[in-house]
Amino acid sequence: MRTPVETRELHKHFGSIRAVDGVDLSVRAGEIYGLLGPNGSGKTTLIRLLVGLQRATAGEAIVLGHTMPNKAVLAQVGYMPQASALYADLTVRENIGFFAAMCGRLDPSQVDAVIALVDLEPRAHDLVRTLSGGMRQRTSLACALVHQPRLLLLDEPTVGIDPQLRATFWSYFRRLADDGVTLLISSHVMDEAERCDRLGLLRQGQLLAEGSAVELQAAAGTTTLEEAFLHIAGGETA
Repeated sequence: MRTPVETRELHKHFGSIRAVDGVDLSVRAGEIYGLLGPNGSGKTTLIRLLVGLQRATAGEAIVLGHTMPNKAVLAQVGYMPQASALYADLTVRENIGFFAAMCGRLDPSQVDAVIALVDLEPRAHDLVRTLSGGMRQRTSLACALVHQPRLLLLDEPTVGIDPQLRATFWSYFRRLADDGVTLLISSHVMDEAERCDRLGLLRQGQLLAEGSAVELQAAAGTTTLEEAFLHIAGGETA
């Protein structure tokens, strides 16, 4: 499938607020696509529409060939929300195993593998409520990865983790993409955005521009991605 994620004139309105305002988006198979924009730009709402947690006001969100919401697709999608969706009174391992079982792909060896990836082996049998915020973030990522999805939707996945682990995550994201997994990752951090194959710049629910970091800088006539975003957004701060 060449376009695992596609939106067509996608809108989501909350009263007079146009959180997503006519977005046309196409994400290619096996690429890391970054949604870049300030807080309140519509990144989280767009991802929630793609995962089927919200219904569009107008337009379509098409994921793996199916119009969302569609529960049957979710076994092939890994989703990491910005706010933790973990069960505080279950252990790290129990949470990860639960999400794997929900997707019909409980494999103990894969549970062990993602626990090792996020560097939580010493805390695998600890209750989530005893973890720091950064450790909860690691557990959330493990839950999104454990069933080996074809598509990953990650909303600010590296918030609250240290630089060394962030680098590990991005190395793993790149390996996943090289293996054909498609990743859509939201961020407002410029150095992370530069690791993506392509970027979509969002502001006030609208997709202002798309392209690689180099392409966006060239189009804006700037030397940094941050300057390019400010130029394209009309001088507003990110």
